[in-house]
Amino acid sequence: MWLRCASCDHQWPYLRFEIRCPRCGGDWLEVVYDLPAARRRWDQVLGKRPFTMWRYRELLPVREDLHIITMEEGGTPLLRAENLGLMLGRPRLYIKDERQNPTGSFKDRQASLAISVAREAGLREMVVASTGNVAISYAAYCARAGIQLWAFLVSSAPSDKMREVALYGAEVIKVTGTYDQTKQVAARFAERRGLFLDRGIRSLAARESMKTLAFEIAEQLGWRAPDWYIQAVSGGMGPIGVWKGFRELQAMGLVDRIPRIGVIQAEGCAPIVESFREGREQARVVQTPRTRIATLATGDPGPAYPVLRRIVLETGGAMETVSDEETYRAMHLLAKMEGLSMEPAAAAAFAGAFKLIASGRIRPEETVVINASGHTFPVEKFALGGSWVHTLEAPAAPSEGFLTALDQLDPRSRRVLIVDDDPDAVRLIRRILQARGAFYVEEADRGDEALSRIRAQPPDVILLDLMMPGMDGFSVLEALKADEELRRIPVLVITARSLAPEEQARLREQAYAVLEKGTFTDEHLLEDMLAALHAS
Repeated sequence: MWLRCASCDHQWPYLRFEIRCPRCGGDWLEVVYDLPAARRRWDQVLGKRPFTMWRYRELLPVREDLHIITMEEGGTPLLRAENLGLMLGRPRLYIKDERQNPTGSFKDRQASLAISVAREAGLREMVVASTGNVAISYAAYCARAGIQLWAFLVSSAPSDKMREVALYGAEVIKVTGTYDQTKQVAARFAERRGLFLDRGIRSLAARESMKTLAFEIAEQLGWRAPDWYIQAVSGGMGPIGVWKGFRELQAMGLVDRIPRIGVIQAEGCAPIVESFREGREQARVVQTPRTRIATLATGDPGPAYPVLRRIVLETGGAMETVSDEETYRAMHLLAKMEGLSMEPAAAAAFAGAFKLIASGRIRPEETVVINASGHTFPVEKFALGGSWVHTLEAPAAPSEGFLTALDQLDPRSRRVLIVDDDPDAVRLIRRILQARGAFYVEEADRGDEALSRIRAQPPDVILLDLMMPGMDGFSVLEALKADEELRRIPVLVITARSLAPEEQARLREQAYAVLEKGTFTDEHLLEDMLAALHAS
């Protein structure tokens, strides 16, 4: 291994822990590896090793294995987002589930490598500034390594996260101010005490740890790179490390390309994205972040911005901002459609991906991997809104009134009939409706069966596919139109069929709305349904 200075390009053997270039004093150092030798070694042993981030240790900057501090981090699942992919018309949508790491976030990769490097350097005490996740990870791994940690946390960090940091034995200092101010306070404290300060994005170990995301994704996809890798960022460390990982895999002949990198930031604190849009060479600092998502509230990205700008331009990627409201809606959608509860910073990546899909930047045939960077536990109060729980008082003894109250717990008041012979489409629509909890859903997979159900007990709204064996959707519409009682029921046509102009005109007369499969969101469907119900 060698170290290389990004400022003057000086390169020297990596023999000891260093944070500055001995020639120019530059503090952005990179590790250079013997990639052909690493490839030969991987060919021999990779398949025999446990599936953790240390599976790839030849490309991680710890010289001796005895210093490695690990809790089997990494090796997280790559989940296919079947329901979301079906709804968005993107069947190759994947979720890198970093919630499965030991403390529940992708920062465990960073902590494992950074604390291993610290232990190899003989450190016994260190300082870190954090919005929450980094402090939790570092506190856990420092406990395992026997290193005393001073954790400076921004006051907006959830109190549950602060308590968890303290539980691991770290000294917790809450700073009333922005994250950038918290970093400044931590730096002054470390300087006064003569302690090592974790340098965030400038930390060689922190950036190198994120390469393991790229290694795992490529291996999980059969040694292929996805078309897109998308992550929400605060300082930008994750995508920078992932990009370097794919670049090393390409040089080793294990993948044939580097994916497009998608960088997402919170609208209320987006110095990287806004500076990119303005064509700036250096980032314009956000002095006062205006987002409730504390994890994404870094106003000054420092040296990360020009690196990320170059990466996005080189890969043909994209940068996007999302509002807090879009982020919380994505949290709801991921939980209710895929069963994944994630923190707002992770959900922001999905909200940004939804925008890139809607704009056509991400094409239907492309493979997309989104980083679900961390778990939301306990669930943050902003995520749920006001009507998420039903309250029921249990009397001392059962009574008729109590049984009536139990019956009222089922709030479903509108009957919906889904008429479609595609079980995947039916499952998706049913899940969208069930997630809102206000509909009683029935199904029919043939036109004649649907008419029988409608005549026996008319629903409040019908969701109708056009292409079915036997009696198709057009015939169902004609039958409804011919019946005085049934013609009043609003019909939403949901179809994958390309419609001729005359068919479109015909449907405008017979259906309340027409939705194309793979192009509408849950919000669009519910808006059209509620409008149809109100109009009827």
